[in-house]
Parts: sequence; C-alpha cells; structure tokens
Amino acid sequence: MTKPLLAALLFLAGQAFADDAVQQRVAKVAPHPRLVFTPAAEAAVRAKMKADPRCAQMFEAIRVTADHMVGEPPVIYQKEGRRLLHRSREALGRITHLACAARITGDKKYVARAVAEMKAAAAMPDWNPSHYLDVAEMTLAVALGYDWLYAVLSPADRAEIREAIEQKGLGPYLKKGAKHGWERGGNNWNQVCHGGMVAGALALQEDNPARAAEVVARALAGLPYAMKVYEPDGTYPEGPGYWNYGTTFNVALIAMLESALGTDFGLSQKPGFLTTGAFPLHMTGPTGLPFSFSDSGTRMGFSPAMVWFASRTHRQDLLWFEDGFLDQKIKAICGSHGAEQGDRFFPMALLWATAGLQRAEPAARCWYGRGPNPLAVFRTSWTDPNALYLAIKAGSPGASHGHMDIGSFVMDADGVRWSLDLGMQSYHRLEARGFGLWNGKQGGERWQLFRYHNRGHSTLVVDDKEQVVKSHAPISEFSDAPGKMHATVDLSSTYAGQLASAQRTFRVEEQRRVVIEDRLKGGDKAAQVRWAMVTPGKLQPGGWLEKDGKRLRLEVVSPVGAQLQSWPADPPPHDYDERNPGVSVVGFVAPLAAGQSATWKVILTPGSAAK
Repeated sequence: MTKPLLAALLFLAGQAFADDAVQQRVAKVAPHPRLVFTPAAEAAVRAKMKADPRCAQMFEAIRVTADHMVGEPPVIYQKEGRRLLHRSREALGRITHLACAARITGDKKYVARAVAEMKAAAAMPDWNPSHYLDVAEMTLAVALGYDWLYAVLSPADRAEIREAIEQKGLGPYLKKGAKHGWERGGNNWNQVCHGGMVAGALALQEDNPARAAEVVARALAGLPYAMKVYEPDGTYPEGPGYWNYGTTFNVALIAMLESALGTDFGLSQKPGFLTTGAFPLHMTGPTGLPFSFSDSGTRMGFSPAMVWFASRTHRQDLLWFEDGFLDQKIKAICGSHGAEQGDRFFPMALLWATAGLQRAEPAARCWYGRGPNPLAVFRTSWTDPNALYLAIKAGSPGASHGHMDIGSFVMDADGVRWSLDLGMQSYHRLEARGFGLWNGKQGGERWQLFRYHNRGHSTLVVDDKEQVVKSHAPISEFSDAPGKMHATVDLSSTYAGQLASAQRTFRVEEQRRVVIEDRLKGGDKAAQVRWAMVTPGKLQPGGWLEKDGKRLRLEVVSPVGAQLQSWPADPPPHDYDERNPGVSVVGFVAPLAAGQSATWKVILTPGSAAK
C-alpha cells in the first residue's frame, strides 16, 4: 500500500471515528455566545479586572483601541497581489476589539461599529478562496462577531451575516469536489484554515448541526498532521514568526471547541503541544531579539498564545519576556490613543489570562529542541542583560518556509546581537515582479535571494554552492552540563557532493567564550570553503568587531594563516534583495584538498570577557 493511500485511509478512518462523538457534542452545543467569550468568561473577565491591575490595563488598551476604531472606515475589498489577507486581518482585529469593548462596557457605539465591519465583509464579492488563509481569517472574524454580539444583533443583521459565513466562508470549503491541500498539510495553513472553518460552523450550529459536525470532524482528523511538528519537544520548524501565527490559531481552535462543545477531543494533549511555549521563550535572547530563522521577522512582540500556555500549564516562566512585551504594547496603544494597535488576538489574551499570574525566572538556561528543525540554545543568565546567548540551528532547508541556514547561529553578548539571522523578505514585492519565491527545488529561484541562500547566513559555503535542499542535519551531541555546554551538528548531508563529511561543534567555555570547531573532510575535488558570520559589527584590526561601543574578538586559531575579511551585505547582490543596512559578513576563505581532513577552530570572545 502506498503512503498517500495509507494516509488517505487513516484520514477517513479518523473522520468516521470522530463523527459519532462530534455529533453527540454538537447536538448539545452551548447557546450563544459560545466561542471562547461565553457568559462565564465575561464574568471572569470582570472579576479579573477588579482583582488584577494588569488585566484592568489590558482592557483599557482594548477600549482605547476600540475608540480609535469607531472612527475608522469599515474594511474594503482590496487585494495586495494575490492576497486579501491584510483586509481579513484588519477585520479580525477590529471585530475582536469592538465586540469585546461592547460586551464589557455595554456601549452601543461599539456594537454599531462592529456590525458595520461585519456587514462590510458580508458585502464583499468573496473572501478570496484562491488564497484560503484569507477566507479562514475573515470567517473567524465574522463568526466571532456574530457569536459574541448575537443577543444584540437585529434579525436582519443576523440573516445578512449568517448568509456571508455560509456562502463566502464555509461554502468554498464544503463545495462538492473541492480539494484543499492544507486540510492535511504539515504547516500553519492547516491550523489557520481549520480554525476559521470551525469558528464559522460552530457559530451557525443551530442552522445546520450536521454541517457543524462535519467541519469539526474534518478538523479533528486533519489538524494532527500539522500538530505533529511539535513532537517531541515543542519546536516549530517554520520559525518563531510562524509559530505565533499557526499556534495562535491552534490555541483559538482548541478554546472554541472547549467553550462550545465542552472538550477539545484530546488535541491539547498531542505530543509536544503543551510544551511548545518553551520554544519562543528560548528563541529570545537577552537583547529581546528572536532567533529569526526561516521566514520570521526580526522583532518579537506580545503573544496572546503565550498567555494561554502560561495559564494552561501554570508556567510563570513563559511570561518572562511576555511581561515586558505587554508593557510596551499597552504603553504604545494608550500613548497613541489607539492609533498603534495590538495583535488581532489581543482581546483573547484578556480572556485567557489568569489573574495574579506573574512572570518567574526560567529554571533552564539551556534547551535542546528536537523535531524537523532541531535547535540548541545556551545562555549564561536570564537576569543579566549582558549575558551570553547562543542559539544553533540544524535541520533542513526543505522545511516549510525554510532557508539555507543549516549550521548557522545567533549570538548575543554585552547587549549586542553579534551574529544575526536576517529573517524573511516581503512576499508581495517579490511576487509582484514574478519572482519564483516558492520554487524551493535545488537551484530554484527562492535560493537566489541573499537572505535565503547559505551565503547570507552564519554558516559554511562550499565553492559558493547551495546547501542540499532535501538534506537533514541532526544534532548529534548536546550537553548542558556546567562547564561542558556544547552541541554538535552533523552537516554531512547538508554538503553532500561538496564535502565527504562535515561536523560543526559549538562550545560555551568559561568567561563567556564561544568556540566553534568544524571538522571537515574534502570530497572528490578540491574546494574553497568560506567560514562566515553575519554581523552588525564593524571589523577592526586584530580581529575585533565593534558595535555601539562594545567589542567582540573573533580569533581564527585554524586554519593557520587564514585572513579575516568583510563582505558587504548592503547593498545586497541583486535589486530584488531586501536591504540590510549596517550589516556585513565577516569570515575567511580557505582551501580544502580532495580527501583532506581538517579541523577549523574559531573563538568568539566578548570584549568585557577579554579584559
């Protein structure tokens, strides 16, 4: 039996198994409002606001945002390239804030503006089913507004909004013969799209219980394909940015099932899921910057999903960075009178928060995350802003939204991000010029981007060639023992056909010194191998990097005689490459003869540690 056929049979079997249990639950669905913001949740929010000043501040930020939104025109149908997604997200953010403010204050101005937003979405010709994320987010937006404000909607408004959810949201999904690759996909599309469809179906449950049961059953059968990536330690192969996207929708879906049906059917107990809050925690350095691998942005912000994980698992350490991010966001919102707005799920954080839950220092300074894109993280302190932080990436360029960053690392010391990951590049600009961003095959156009090729990462480049897309590099050794902290990445498959073998070991030694040792063996032909670090530091004589008055010593112990060079990352090689102001690539190039075995050793020492 072929793997695709087996997968299809398992999918159908899972769907059939779930149907009976789902139908029983759907038949006893909770009344409106039933999607997360239930009457009990509303009462809990009011109690939290009285008991916890932080929760009161969160609602004030929601109210200030809603006040600003009242004066904004409703969402319009306007695509950006092939996407309507920015408009769907706009609607979702407005409806959650306005409806939340309406429920807590009782002020009808918020109701009227939320209804105007829903009716504007309903009047659109479609919600862009050719890019199904757009449909999913818009369906979630309108479904939450319909459910949260159901009691105060007029019969005419209910009918108009209900018809839009049925025809523009659920219609394309349930259309006879329609095929959706995301339904059993292994990435964020699965989580987002199932979340939107479940919201729409449960919001309209009383109109069509059989449809609601079908949509929920299909989500229960399909979602585990995406949730498998969390196994076994909670890592997310698409990077911190997509972790926040996919995981937030995953959490919202679980919360909707629990509030409407009284159970999540075991989804939250899938291996690695309840531990995945550790992933963004350990991906954040003392600088507050993330390890922005794959298609991630280079900045972190407050994540409502992290509030859910902290409350659900009673892990105060998950709020270690979130507490500060929340402070910044509340101040920005209130200081701008709502012009600067929070995440479209920001009101959910108030629903998910536990009153009085405060941040606590994490116990583990080191972390090893296995899975499709393994990671190793070491830090010398959680409380010292000048602490050393080292995060290392293994895995595969062929992972969803992957880059050729295998063997790369980021490093913080003395409050400076010395080795960095440049992160993603805007999709729209590339797609508008016909660039093949999604051609990730070996030699595909995706890898022509400086930020996506290994030459734009802190790793090795052999004869200026690409890393092997379908390779997978494991972390073969990891130790968090004091004085012996190290990790080894086996890069042999990453450079197959270029080198006979390659292992890269990172050690954190006393005085916050990092040692990087590459054990290489030449292939059938002689090669030129480049060792490189992408950095905002400016190379000075003696191997010193300087940035903001701080220094880092980069010492090449071997190969003996190797000369450090600096190659500009800005301007980048092509006109379609994103600019990288203030960034350069520092390293050296050395020959490796055919069959030659060599060990390269580079030591990175922060200036304060070198004194």
